[in-house]
Amino acid sequence: MSEGSLAFNPEFDPDGAEGGVDTNRLPWLPLDGVAGLSLKPLRASMESGMYSLIVRLEQGADLKRLLALSGMDLLVLSGALDYSDDTGTSRLEPGIWGYLAANTCMEQLSAVEATELLINCYGALALLTPDSQVRRLVTSADIRQMALKAGINMVPNTLAECMVEREPYSGEGAPLAIAGKNSGHLVASVLTAAPDTFQHPYFIDCRAVPWVVNPDLPDIGLKVLRVSQETGYISLMVRHNGVAAPHNHIGGSDFLVLEGALGVRAGPPEGYGPGTWFYEPSGARHDATQRVSEDDLIYTANVYGPLTFDTGPGTPIVAVVSWMDYVALAEAGGIQLVPNTFTNDSSLLAWAPIGQPAA
Repeated sequence: MSEGSLAFNPEFDPDGAEGGVDTNRLPWLPLDGVAGLSLKPLRASMESGMYSLIVRLEQGADLKRLLALSGMDLLVLSGALDYSDDTGTSRLEPGIWGYLAANTCMEQLSAVEATELLINCYGALALLTPDSQVRRLVTSADIRQMALKAGINMVPNTLAECMVEREPYSGEGAPLAIAGKNSGHLVASVLTAAPDTFQHPYFIDCRAVPWVVNPDLPDIGLKVLRVSQETGYISLMVRHNGVAAPHNHIGGSDFLVLEGALGVRAGPPEGYGPGTWFYEPSGARHDATQRVSEDDLIYTANVYGPLTFDTGPGTPIVAVVSWMDYVALAEAGGIQLVPNTFTNDSSLLAWAPIGQPAA
């Protein structure tokens, strides 16, 4: 998808998905030392330590004392989890999004049903013993080695890596529970009961966050879930029914298609459907990104830096969109962003507790 990669090689003819992978075609790989957990590796950076996964927890599996050394976010795609600590238990069902600041320890996650999650780890994860000793450490190097051993070529981390031909996984894949389904309803519907208190420091019911629209892009709706005032990272849900103006990614971004089909340059006419995950490396360019089906195009998005907009290749920049603009857009559209309850984290999180009835 990286128009900007042409600067490295003008004769390069991309297929439209240099940074994409159909997660339904990947296998589940068991994680050594963690019973009941398997994963699909998507990306692993050896520079930053960041990695992205689809994780599956078998029914009855428990993760105890999970420490996010550098922070992480997650989205429940299917199944059900119970999160428990000394304040009580929360049921995490499809459409619940969560953010853990660095050095946050989740006391216990229990799979009530077989559960699949999208997870972005900003660095290593540690599983601790009851006396706070490290029982198991999971790093980007571990994920990379798992992928290499299984014959999986993960998505490239840079524009330069996009120039290298990437062979697709040739083994037998295991479709996600949401495969073949439009799953935008997990995050798209809006709850009838407006939350009146921020009930939990970790999790947000995406349905409780209203859609907001930039007047300059009336066919694109956003649910702003998190804005970091320190790094400029933004976490969103996107309803993309128009054509995005030409733009460049100053920082990288990643997203997972939940509903509809995403059409990209040189990609297949039918586009890329639910379960396709993309990583846009820093410097990637889009001259036209749009839906290619009658359904709403809905996807998750993490944006790791500003976007610059223009009117076409070689034209001057007409707008720069940074985290400050997302804060203003959210507040103008009725999304109240509140400071994280952890004093060592500068994130603003959507005010939207779990557990409200859906419309």
